[in-house]
Amino acid sequence: MRGGTNRQKEVVAVLPAAGRSLRLAPLPCSKEILPVGLQAMIDPRASRLKVVSHYLLECLQKADVRKGYIVIRQGKWDIPTYWGGGGMLGMSLAYVVIEGSSGPPDTIDRAYPFVKDKIVAFGFPDIILRPKEVFVKLLDRLNYSGNDVVLALFPAHNSKTMDMVDIDATLRVRAIHLKPRTSRLRYAWLCAVWTPVFTEFLHQFVRHVKQGEKAEVVENHRIDAQGDIPVGVVLKEAVKAKLKVDGVTFPTGRYIDIGTPRALSIVHRFVSHHPRPSY
Repeated sequence: MRGGTNRQKEVVAVLPAAGRSLRLAPLPCSKEILPVGLQAMIDPRASRLKVVSHYLLECLQKADVRKGYIVIRQGKWDIPTYWGGGGMLGMSLAYVVIEGSSGPPDTIDRAYPFVKDKIVAFGFPDIILRPKEVFVKLLDRLNYSGNDVVLALFPAHNSKTMDMVDIDATLRVRAIHLKPRTSRLRYAWLCAVWTPVFTEFLHQFVRHVKQGEKAEVVENHRIDAQGDIPVGVVLKEAVKAKLKVDGVTFPTGRYIDIGTPRALSIVHRFVSHHPRPSY
């Protein structure tokens, strides 16, 4: 079983942060470091501001992921200025700087030379997730299941804006439906872990796109209004190609994507542990 091999590989985080945040523009800083909460300090009378990406990095820390690559676009220098080498988190962070990207898969692929032989823990730094143990459970499943990819599956707020995931009774992913107009499915994927098998699949997918292939797969402005290629497209193709993709369900899990003004206006309720907001 491949699980033993997976346990021997180093786990590194890859976070795409190259977007332009057009739905929130203009912003005083990159959305990944917008302050949205407070972090308690050792002194109970003290606290410090907590930025959006801190919440994802906390989840990675909980799974003992200590190294990460943040892929940023030129001009987003405030992200490395804020996080630096990761000492604030007890992590080692490095930055891959790019000029532009056709979407998150392209952004992720820029880290390929550094992660191609490692287990990747992937998440969007503008989405806040609970429980904190999400990557602990994903990596446990990956280690013992012999899968190529394990997805974190959360109850979808709105299937029209999410990638809905069809799973069988064993949590094997049968299909992924990208922002369907209607759906009876319950779960959408929000973050993932994967092996070098999927890293190579994604790398080849991006290479084919850059060569002008895959037009029938990626040219769909209904999925992304700006025409960016979403990660869900690659995952959908991986399932069709018979890669082993499983899910871990979080029936009471909570999340909020701060990428819209509406979500940003209510994020304080989320980080203050209020009931899950609806929007």
